[in-house]
Amino acid sequence: MEIRRATTVGELVAVQHLYDSPARPEWAERFLAAPGHLMLIAYADGSPAGFVSGIEMLHPDKGIEMCLYELSVDEPYRRRGIGRALSEALAQIARERGCYDMWVGVNTDNEPALATYRAAGARDEGHFAMLAWEFPDS
Repeated sequence: MEIRRATTVGELVAVQHLYDSPARPEWAERFLAAPGHLMLIAYADGSPAGFVSGIEMLHPDKGIEMCLYELSVDEPYRRRGIGRALSEALAQIARERGCYDMWVGVNTDNEPALATYRAAGARDEGHFAMLAWEFPDS
C-alpha cells in the first residue's frame, strides 16, 4: 500500500466510488485550491483503495486544528489497516503543520469507525450533539 496526497482533479474524481455521491470537477478544483484542504489516497495493487480528507480550522484564541472530515475504504480492502494508516498519515501532517489537535465526529453506533480511530491513537472525548443547517438550493 502507498499513501499519496491528491494534487489533481483527476485524482479526486478517480476515488469518487468511495464518496457518498459522484464527484463534481468544479468542486474538486475548488477543494484543491482552498488553503488547508487536503486529501490523502491509499493505493493498493495500483488502484485507489481508500481516502481521508482533512480541513485545517483556525481560530484567533486556539490556533490551528485539523478536522478529519471523511474517511472511506473500499469494501474489498477493509480490515487491512488502511483506514488506520490514512488516519495516522493525516495526523502526522497535522503535527507537521503545527496543529494543536485533530478531531473527527463519529456516530456512536459506528463501531468500525470508532475502532479505526482508536487504533490510530484517538481518544474518546465523550458524547456530543451535532446540529446541522441544510441549504437544499446550494
